[in-house]
Order: sequence, then structure tokens, then C-alpha cells
Amino acid sequence: MAAISAQLASFKSFSSLLNDKKCSRFRCQIKSFENQHSNWSVEFLSGKESVHLIRNSSPPISMAASAAGSAVKPAKKVCLFYCAETEVLAKRIAAESDAIELRSINWRTFDDGFPNLFIPNANGIRGQNVAFLASFSSPAVIFEQLSVIYALPKLFISSFTLVLPFFPTGTSERMEDEGDVATAFTLARILSHIPTSRGGPTSLVTFDIHALQERFYFGDTILPCFESGIPLLKNRLQKLPDSDKISIAFPDDGAWKRFHKQLQHFPTFTKIKWMDIIWKFSFG
Repeated sequence: MAAISAQLASFKSFSSLLNDKKCSRFRCQIKSFENQHSNWSVEFLSGKESVHLIRNSSPPISMAASAAGSAVKPAKKVCLFYCAETEVLAKRIAAESDAIELRSINWRTFDDGFPNLFIPNANGIRGQNVAFLASFSSPAVIFEQLSVIYALPKLFISSFTLVLPFFPTGTSERMEDEGDVATAFTLARILSHIPTSRGGPTSLVTFDIHALQERFYFGDTILPCFESGIPLLKNRLQKLPDSDKISIAFPDDGAWKRFHKQLQHFPTFTKIKWMDIIWKFSFG
């Protein structure tokens, strides 16, 4: 009642209106009591001292609009395509979310061995967000997947994301002698020429690329996103019963520089130091 009295006190400025004999009825609405939404109306009747509080059956329009605005928006639908090597992984990913719709591709070849590819129901992905889960595990499969990757953005889709878990030429990112070919740069240039979709440049998601500076091998027509599986590895290692006895050995100084900050909770060694430890342990 104290809260109601405080609300009614604000109406004292209307006393002149209430005392007006020409005014037989004055009605207003209280939107909330102490920040609690309630749809109440206050009714003053002339010639009477009583005040009537009336609770309306339907919520005010402003409250209904607020509730509708605060509702969680549904996740965007993603059409996920895959190659033969990533089919199992794609199905596991789709099983984790109702927002992912699996789409298949007919991977066929002509008699001469070149790809004979077909995207079923191509018109059905117009205006959709599309992703392709690729696997460049060998040079033999790269061309046929690139053919699909170049074709999908042209089907009037809203956006295109290429998920390439492993960037295969990442270790060949520099020249040590004149004549060396940095194939990491070559593959980056090929991917940079993927056609743009309605939503803009293609997003490229890859994991644990060999060197972060390879970001600059890509052109302005693709958006590389470098992710890492190290947090998952660290979480798995920390759950082991003997996690306090785990040490991380890196094959070289480059790998140590690239990943040691993410594994700083464990003792780390490079290959040279690791071999020194084994030598001392074996031969004193």
C-alpha cells in the first residue's frame, strides 16, 4: 500500500481538475508499481472520496511491444555442404544444431578422370547462408573442391563461409634460396579469388595455421579467420588424473614461438632441449 500511496501522491497536482464540477470523471493509467509491470487504471469519481484501482485484462501496447522485442531471435539457417572426406564430420556438426541443414553434392568423374560435379536443388539455396566443409588432404582432391567452392557463391546466396580445418601448404610459407616456391602464398592467392556472394567476401575459417603472418598472403576479397584447437587440447589434458606430470615437447623453435603461450600452464621443451634431456637421462 505504501507503493500505491506514493504513486497516487503524484496526482495531487491534478486537484484543481478533480474539483472542477464540470469534470465528472478522470481516468489515468499506472504502468508499474516499484518497477514491476502491472496494467492498472486509476479512476476518480467526482463527489466521492474513494479511488478505484482497476486491473485491465490485456497488457498495454508498450509492454507487449517490449516483450516482443526482448524475445530471442531464431538462429540463422546455414546450408552446410561437404566433400567425401568430411561427410562424417559434417553430420556430427549438423547433429549439434537445428540451424544447420546438410546439403550434398554429386561427386562424379568423366571417363578421363576429370570432375563431373552437380549441386542438387541449386535454386533452393538462394538467399541462404551457405558453408562448405573442405579437406585439401592431397593435390588430387583440391581441384574438384575448388570447382564447387567457386560455384556456390554465384548461386545468389546471402553469404559464403569456407571451413578448411587444415591449410596444407602452410609450412611452405617462405623462401630460403632463390628459386624456392612458397606454395602457401599460391594457395592463398587461389582462395582469394573465390567470387563474392550477395553478403560480400567469402569468410575462410582455418585452424592452427603454421604462421600467423600468412594472413597477409590473402587478398582483400577474402576474410581469413584463424582459429585454434589448442584450447580444446589444453582442456582435455587438464582433465587427466596425472595432469600435473604432463610436459609439452615442440618439434622446433618455430612451433614453440607459435603455440607456447597457449600452453604455458605446462612445462615446455623444444626438440633440441628435449633431445638433451633424453641424452642426459640415458647416458648420464
